[in-house]
Amino acid sequence: MNNKFNWKAKREKKAFLALADGAVFHGYAFGEATDTVGEAVFNTGMAGYKQILTDPSYAGQFVVFTTAEVGAYAANLEKSESRDVFLNGIVVNSLDDVSKEIGEESLHDYMLAHKKPGIAGVDTRALTLHLREHGAQKAYLHVDGSDMNEADAIAKAKAWEGLDGQDYASKVSDPKGYEFSTEGDLNVVALDFGIKTNILRNLAAQNMKVTVLPINATYEQIMAKNPDGVFLSNGPADPNSLPQVAAVVKQLLGKVPLMGICLGNQLLGLALGAKVSKLKFGHHGCNHPVKNLKTGAVEITSQNHNYAIEESTLPANVEVTHINLNDNTVEGIRHKELPAFSVQYHPESAPGPNDSYYLFGEFRQMIFDFKSGKNGAGKDCACMNGSGKECAGEVKNG
Repeated sequence: MNNKFNWKAKREKKAFLALADGAVFHGYAFGEATDTVGEAVFNTGMAGYKQILTDPSYAGQFVVFTTAEVGAYAANLEKSESRDVFLNGIVVNSLDDVSKEIGEESLHDYMLAHKKPGIAGVDTRALTLHLREHGAQKAYLHVDGSDMNEADAIAKAKAWEGLDGQDYASKVSDPKGYEFSTEGDLNVVALDFGIKTNILRNLAAQNMKVTVLPINATYEQIMAKNPDGVFLSNGPADPNSLPQVAAVVKQLLGKVPLMGICLGNQLLGLALGAKVSKLKFGHHGCNHPVKNLKTGAVEITSQNHNYAIEESTLPANVEVTHINLNDNTVEGIRHKELPAFSVQYHPESAPGPNDSYYLFGEFRQMIFDFKSGKNGAGKDCACMNGSGKECAGEVKNG
């Protein structure tokens, strides 16, 4: 192995992660040697680190990888899920390097190129257990090579405003908007709150023309595109910081079929009058079990969120369609009368399993039901027949 971080380099690049509750975890620095703050969360996925790094929903966070070995395969052999790296840093146990034979970009070089810091050599098992016990934590990552008192780093973590009440979605949304796919028999507008590329690939695979609009798009600007459907994307931080977006979603209800994922699910919930609250440590990873309450099937899903809809606050005309089998939180909702549904998890995966691809076909079917004069509510995609067969036109992970 072409190990950039031999024992001498590790000794010289001492670093630590200080949590606001006073816990400190030591290791060695890699990537950009710049100290920063962030919210520490753990991801239980076993692969796909490049896709995790480029998920805009991690903006403002330090991702702690629970898998022990990270970096063994080349960073640029996987497809990115966005135009940049928006997370604040990463925490790993064992930092591997790609072999000389592969000759591709290492994780260290990738992080350096994107000016993002990392810390390796951390007891990530202990850190993960700490976060499970005490919840996601405001944190300070010290990697710049200077001498720093741990108490000062803890104080900086405490002083940071954190992510609650903060609008990070506007920071990651592409302000220009763009045409992703120009061919298809349906015209869909995707609202970009931090959208992942594989979502767009899956919409296009359903024979949809996809126009991406920024987070500040108005109802009038959206409807001027004459959409057959509107997609509400994933995104970072606190949905309660986006009342103006929830107001636009409320305007769209009943006017055009809606599908939401992740933050889009939470914003649909807010638009319908429900409350959204923060989970203790959120759901991050590609191995979360979700039950489809209509079919009884259990789907293994990819997830990345800290907030969830409070089921007790949903109005009577909205049904829960999916639940999380780890903690029974709401994972999907559907309006009983209007053409609108959403899920909290990521059916496009990237990384993750293919269990939930059928939802993109269900969106297509909802649009056709609406166009034919039906209300589009409560309609199942033709592929939701319990056979486990994939819908036509699906694309694979990434």
